[in-house]
Formats: sequence, structure tokens, C-alpha cells
Amino acid sequence: MNASDRGSATVWSVAAIAVLCFVFGIVLALGQAVVARHRAAGGADLAALAAADDWAQGATAACERAGRVARAQEVRLVRCVLTGQISDVTAASGSGPFTAEVRARAGPAPLETPAPAPSPPSARSLPPTPPAVPAPPPPPPAAAP
Repeated sequence: MNASDRGSATVWSVAAIAVLCFVFGIVLALGQAVVARHRAAGGADLAALAAADDWAQGATAACERAGRVARAQEVRLVRCVLTGQISDVTAASGSGPFTAEVRARAGPAPLETPAPAPSPPSARSLPPTPPAVPAPPPPPPAAAP
């Protein structure tokens, strides 16, 4: 070992630890952003459902309920619009660079006309059925001695 190489392992170890700490910090920040996004999505969905459920009480009452549900989910209600029975809600979660805003809509399912019943398949589209093969006759009983 050279005298000039003495202590170089310490420098390399410190550099490797610094790089690992930096990477770990980035992973934690991305994790925080994902949690904020999921929290905002869940809060927006539930707030939209609550507002759509209270549409008959009017837009003000429906949006107040949506705000209460959003606060219970620890998100901020940014926007609430009620158009007929359909609610359109935006909720935000997180702070600083990790703020996530998510929009959700809720209301009754659209009325759809039922699909026509499928027509029976034509004889040409079915594969031909093989002819039935009769079962072999049972063997005759053995004669007694």
C-alpha cells in the first residue's frame, strides 16, 4: 500500500454514503407526492359522492356536506359545482411542491337503452355435429357349470 493511498477508503465510503442519502431523500419525496395524490383522490371521490347524494337540498347544502366530508378526509375542498344531480368536485392534499389536486364527478348512472338480444346463431355458423355412435351391447352372462 502506498502512503498516498492511505485514507482513500474513508473518502470513498463517505461519498457513497452521501449518494445513498441523496437517493433515499428522492425516494421519500416521491413517496410523499404519491400519498398526497392518493389522499386527494380519495377525498375528492367521497366529497363528490356526498354532494351528489344531497343534490335535492340544493347546491349550497350539497357543497357544504362535500366540504365536511373533505375535511374528515384531511383534504381541502377547492371547487364544488352541482349541475342537476351531478356534482363536480376538486380537492387538494399536501403542501408546497407536494400539493396534489384531483377532480371527481358523481351522479346517477346515465340511462342506456338495453342492448338488443343476440340472435340465435345460424346453422351455417355452427360446426357439424358428429353422428351418434351406439353403445356396444353388454356381454352375454356367463353360463353356470
